[in-house]
Order: sequence, then structure tokens, then C-alpha cells
Amino acid sequence: MIKINNVTKKYKTKKGEVIGVDDVSLTIEKGEIFGIVGYSGAGKSSLLRCMNLLEMPTSGSIIINGTDLTKLSAKELRKARQKIGMIFQHFYLVSSKTIIENIIFALKAADFPKAERVKRAEELLQMVGLADKRDVYPAQLSGGQKQRVGIARALANNPDVLLCDEATSALDPSTTKSILALLKDINQKLGLTIVLITHEMEVVKEICDRMAVMQDGKIVEEGSVYDIFAAPEAELTKQFIGDILQLDIPEKLIRECQGTIVKLQFKGSKAGETVVSDMLQLHQVKGNFLHGKIEYIQEEPLGIFVLEIIGEKNEVAKAITYLQDRTGNAEVVTDGY
Repeated sequence: MIKINNVTKKYKTKKGEVIGVDDVSLTIEKGEIFGIVGYSGAGKSSLLRCMNLLEMPTSGSIIINGTDLTKLSAKELRKARQKIGMIFQHFYLVSSKTIIENIIFALKAADFPKAERVKRAEELLQMVGLADKRDVYPAQLSGGQKQRVGIARALANNPDVLLCDEATSALDPSTTKSILALLKDINQKLGLTIVLITHEMEVVKEICDRMAVMQDGKIVEEGSVYDIFAAPEAELTKQFIGDILQLDIPEKLIRECQGTIVKLQFKGSKAGETVVSDMLQLHQVKGNFLHGKIEYIQEEPLGIFVLEIIGEKNEVAKAITYLQDRTGNAEVVTDGY
């Protein structure tokens, strides 16, 4: 478990003091994948670097598996860091060393027993799907393959925690999916706690269990990924989610609609029910789908649809009430009366 208690990180600049992390508290459970989302400058990378004390917090505490890292001596901190792996946006591989030599170098730095280094490096290459690249050099690898080496290197010393700082932002969408699938597989097989920093909501949706949204050094929203996607509260979170769901209706289309436009949200099993079809049979109205999408978050469906309802005012009101009762989330976008 990771407990971040009232952590603040201040930086001194020529223009004065800047607050990078502003009184942040979080609890990240053992074995979960936790995402921290925010735009550039939000403070998320500073917070991540505070987690293994690459950045010393100005105030507050970082407790990992019951140990407060901020109270350790330099020697104790070096030992504690051996159980905290880290993956970066840039791969930082040694170009003059082969792939297996890069991993052995990391094992050596972690004081891994010399006689076991080659065997351990080969196990890690097998784990990340690069056993056949054992003796090639970094320049011969794609970006995704280089990041797999970075992951293998971060796992070298059997860490309990894996910190990922924008680990997929330099990769194309297809490669990003494969890296996220690898991280999820590692999480499930090894029981690792993974903290993932990103500015891409799609990344969080893909593999995270819970998440926090950062803005100006503060946490503005926190919760399960599904709940936040289903009912975002902070304006920044709504903006992030809107970029993925993309359910904006062109103004021209709205002007041309003659009926009442309703936005529906279907959670979980509701997404598979015939709610709209039942409504059309029960009430004297016509329906016209304008937009719709079903996202799967942690394999649970979340459906959002925009529907135009046409008919007598009284019947339309009854139909909307029915939709609200069935879905629990029916919002009138424009009233046709």
C-alpha cells in the first residue's frame, strides 16, 4: 500500500517560489493499477517523483508498505528504492550495450547476486516478449520494444511498486495498447502495485482500477475509473472524458431537430436492456437516434446515447419520465416546446 499524506513540493525559481504539488493526500491499495491524469504542468510527475523521493517533499509523508520514506537515512532509502521500479517516457537505454547487457547493468546497480544476473535477465526478456532480441542493440529496436526493455529493467529487482511516468506518450496508439496489455499482465501475474502518470484519459480507461485527476498541483477528483467516467464532477474531468466519448452534436443538427433532444446514460447491465424500444412501444412518440456510443471500462459497459423524441408534449413528458425511471440518467438537452 502507498499512503501519500499532505504532500507539498515547492520549487525555488528566479521569479520566486512555485508550488508543484499542493497538499496532496492519496491512498493506493496493494496490487491495484492507479492512474494520475492531468495536463502538462499539473504536478503529476512531481508527485510521482516524490513517491520514491527522487524529489524530496517540502512537507508531508510518503509511506510505502508501512515505511515512511521521508524518515529514512540515505543508506536506508537506497535499499527501499530497490523495491520501487520506475519506467520513463524516454527509454534511457545504454546504446553501446546489448539488450541483455542493459538489463544486467540494472541488476548490477541493484546489487543482484552476480551468479544469477544472466539467468534473471533472460527471465525478464521472456516476460516482456523480447527473448529473441537478447543480443541486439537499442538502435535496432522499435519504440515499443525499447519500452519493453525499460519495463524489464524496472522489474529487475522484483519490486513491489512500479511507477510509470508517461510511459506510453512517445508511442503510437497500436504500440501503446500492447504496452498497456503487458503492464496489466505483469500486474496480474506478479501482484505489483502500478502507479501510472498520463495526460491521456484513454490510457487510464484501458487498464486502471482507480484514478485521480490533478490540476494546479491539487487533486480535483478521485475514485474508480468507471464511476468517474459515468459521473464526472470536476470541469477538468468532464473535459478529459468528453474528448474520449466525443458526443457533441453539431449545432446545425440541433437547429433542424423538431422534437425534444434527450441524452441517456446506461450503466452496466442496463446497456443491454431494450429501454428505448420499450419506451417507443408504450408511448405515442417517435424516436430518432442522433448519436451513441458504448465504452467498456474494466469490461463493464457504459452506454451514452442522444435521442430525439417527437410527439405531443404530454406524451413526450411521459416518455422522458419513463426513460429516467429505467436508466436513472436522462437529461433533456433541448426542449422542443
